[in-house]
Amino acid sequence: MLEFFTKDWRGDPFILWSPSHLIGLAIVVLVNLSFVHFRTHSSEQWRRAFRYTLAAILLVNETLWHWWNWYIGAWTIQTTLPLHICSVMVFASAYMLVTKSYRIYEFIYFLGIGAASQALLTPDAGIYGFPHFRFFQVIISHGAIVTSAIYMTVVEGFRPYWSSFARVAVGGLGYMAVVFVVNLLLGSNYLFIMRKPDTASLMDLFPPWPYYIGVLLLIALVVFLVLYAPFAIQDWRTRNTVQTA
Repeated sequence: MLEFFTKDWRGDPFILWSPSHLIGLAIVVLVNLSFVHFRTHSSEQWRRAFRYTLAAILLVNETLWHWWNWYIGAWTIQTTLPLHICSVMVFASAYMLVTKSYRIYEFIYFLGIGAASQALLTPDAGIYGFPHFRFFQVIISHGAIVTSAIYMTVVEGFRPYWSSFARVAVGGLGYMAVVFVVNLLLGSNYLFIMRKPDTASLMDLFPPWPYYIGVLLLIALVVFLVLYAPFAIQDWRTRNTVQTA
């Protein structure tokens, strides 16, 4: 069993768009598609049980992630504090699911879906392919973040507004400023705002520091607009229906 937690993994490496990666993505998609049915065919008791179970999955998975880093001797204050966006979204998603906090939902919808969906499509699993723990951990963590936001939207009836867009943008920039100070104090690179990732990434195509941060913010803005587009279209159609009635 411990071989699936080892640092020196000798099994198949993670390969982008491999069958195991595609199956993991398919499971996440199917779970979220099922919410269309449960939106009108679920009791409050079922919904509460689902929310609490998903919150527990997020927290247990994150705890195991920290335990694994400690187990292989990789846990450091400079690299493993839960300060990256997806790490923060894990705890925020769990809190949102238990409390049904709308203010937290706004951040999970925009930042959670935006960051975690990218991490699902291009997981940072390193050499750890199926069935290593790291493979499951990265799929479950990011898949559960996306699922939390979509569940609250489809089943619980939450939705973002333009005011949500503004709050998330201001809150996100404020968080980035705080993490920048933390990075200065610790010599860390949380949010990758001090330098590009040490491993190969899409950011290698961006301009050098600090200009690539502007590119990242522009991409975030585009992602936010895409995520809000379905609701903007819905509101536009509603206004036109009212005006023509």
